Amino acid sequence: MNVEIPPRLRDSASQLGAGVPYALKVLAGQLADDPDMGQPSGLPGILTVTVDGDLFEDCPALAIGYIRESDRIEIRYVNPAPSAESAADPGPGPGPGQDQPADSAADAITAREIADAWQRITRWLQHNAPDSHAALRAGVSPNAITALEEDLGIQIPAGLRALWFLTAGDDGVDGAGCLPGNQALMTLDAVAAFYRQQMDSQAHQDTLNARRPEYDRITAWKAAWIPVVSYGVADRTSGLYLDAATGYLGRWSRYNEGPSDELDTLVTYLEEAADMLEAPALATRDKPGLIRGTLVWLSSIDPAQEDRWQPLTD
Repeated sequence: MNVEIPPRLRDSASQLGAGVPYALKVLAGQLADDPDMGQPSGLPGILTVTVDGDLFEDCPALAIGYIRESDRIEIRYVNPAPSAESAADPGPGPGPGQDQPADSAADAITAREIADAWQRITRWLQHNAPDSHAALRAGVSPNAITALEEDLGIQIPAGLRALWFLTAGDDGVDGAGCLPGNQALMTLDAVAAFYRQQMDSQAHQDTLNARRPEYDRITAWKAAWIPVVSYGVADRTSGLYLDAATGYLGRWSRYNEGPSDELDTLVTYLEEAADMLEAPALATRDKPGLIRGTLVWLSSIDPAQEDRWQPLTD
């Protein structure tokens, strides 16, 4: 069994202690021999194991999450293991703006659908577009998402949480991401910065709206809109947000583009991206292709690269 540790995860793990990389190496050997040694983590598709820090020099106790597939294991996150006190703590109550407990059954189904669709995409990238696959960041811990919720004062929907557990951003290739239109999944830092920017812009509009007639008031951004996908890795001229109130994706744009003809949820958006990669002949919204080891979608291809672009075939 092949055990993969993404390079960025190795780098971030070393910041937890000088002995952490060696502990990861030892664990990788154990997982290769016993892929099922982990326990269900409560996150879709992810098993977790705990490493006793006392066994390694300069290494804290670790909680490590991984995905097991038929022919490989990929470690997705490495975090300090919670202390006995925090493990016993049931944690905070409902998140900001949530008065009642969420429908856990529906959330679990959505999380599973997100995990299945995203793993179809990353599995395809791994085998066909390794440069694009290598640009995907590792997932983040539940604590990182909770910190973002507290920072922005909004509850992150279960499906988006599930996606960020698996991959929390795309560093792209030559500024382009792996999603249709060569768009990129935003990092959590980018999400927070852009959300604050948009909310500040709306606060300015609200000041002006107070002096405008009702029919002329402008809504540039709503508190329930969570930015998810941007036009490029560092290009925020347009992108997609997830409306936490409705569950649908919407488009933002500086160019006043109209709404999409179809209403997508995060699940249907990722499932269609996976479908287009697996069955390109049936792709309608965009056409996937390759430039060497990079996935490039035809709709937003750089004209200078068109002669090197190879369309996918079934």
